[in-house]
Amino acid sequence: MKIKTFCRRLRALSLKRMFRLIHAVSRESHTPQIFILIDMLWCAMRYGVGYLDYKVFGFAFIHGEARKTFMTMDDNLSLVRTSNDKAYTYLFDQKCAFNERFQDFLGREWLDLRTADLEAFADFLRGKEDFFAKEVDSFGGKGVSHIRVSDYPDDKALYQALRGQGQYLVEETIQQSSEMEWLHPGSINTLRLVTLLAHDEPHVMYALIRIGGKGQCIDNICSGGMYAPVDENGLIFHDAFCEAEERFYDCHPESGARFVGFQVPYFQEAVELVKKAAMVVPQVGYVGWDVAIGVNGPLLIEGNVIPGYDMCQNYCHLKKKGEGILPRFEKVMGTAFFHH
Repeated sequence: MKIKTFCRRLRALSLKRMFRLIHAVSRESHTPQIFILIDMLWCAMRYGVGYLDYKVFGFAFIHGEARKTFMTMDDNLSLVRTSNDKAYTYLFDQKCAFNERFQDFLGREWLDLRTADLEAFADFLRGKEDFFAKEVDSFGGKGVSHIRVSDYPDDKALYQALRGQGQYLVEETIQQSSEMEWLHPGSINTLRLVTLLAHDEPHVMYALIRIGGKGQCIDNICSGGMYAPVDENGLIFHDAFCEAEERFYDCHPESGARFVGFQVPYFQEAVELVKKAAMVVPQVGYVGWDVAIGVNGPLLIEGNVIPGYDMCQNYCHLKKKGEGILPRFEKVMGTAFFHH
């Protein structure tokens, strides 16, 4: 298995980016680049860890048995395969199907323009200055637009424009809490809460907060957003990391808000929300939930059936330095599911 993983990573690697990362890691760790390269190749063979994860996990500073505590891409996908029944994952992958099944957790109006006529769309628009339009099967923040109604001559023109662009899902704009607005008013800033069903009970495995980057209207990491770790009480305990820029921020570059010490409002309510949501489709037992914090409490945005394993193991964000998240998963599952 490890040989197959190594060969797959070899085919997918970008030499330019790999050597740029080697240079960065060498500078941070004061280790010669050739030693970093050799260690990267060893980690790819021994642990199935690619060069991107090598840097994120801080493997230049972690050695021996401690490396076995980190969840890898293959570990994550293995857990997805055993926990999530493919016959039910469409309820998460298709945004309108998700909204229909999790209607009670959304706290906002929405409409499917594939079935809604112009009259229904006009009713949806009544009293709204803006809303969000989404492609029904996109991910990572792609295909999402913040629409201002006044930018279009009439309801029909807007209706036809959205259908022509394949943005069939329209949703009422969330009014986030003043505290979350303070972090970055240009985007809806969300919690990522990952749940795992074990022995018929939902467990929250980790929590992150995602904040829109400078000039961004969405908080997705691959779209320029940043993320910070949140402890069990909803408190941010480390600077936010921007993956696109490969740097940490102690304050938001646009709003000036300081991250460390920020208390996420309604955090325990958000935890209870995702635990209840996790029981709606128990056939999909491993889910990354995106939760907004509205003025009156948490609201569900979407659920992801392949939760991330890397952001929660960012070396600088680890609560217990040098230890990955595998022990937490194995404790909850009550078994040594992962093998390194």
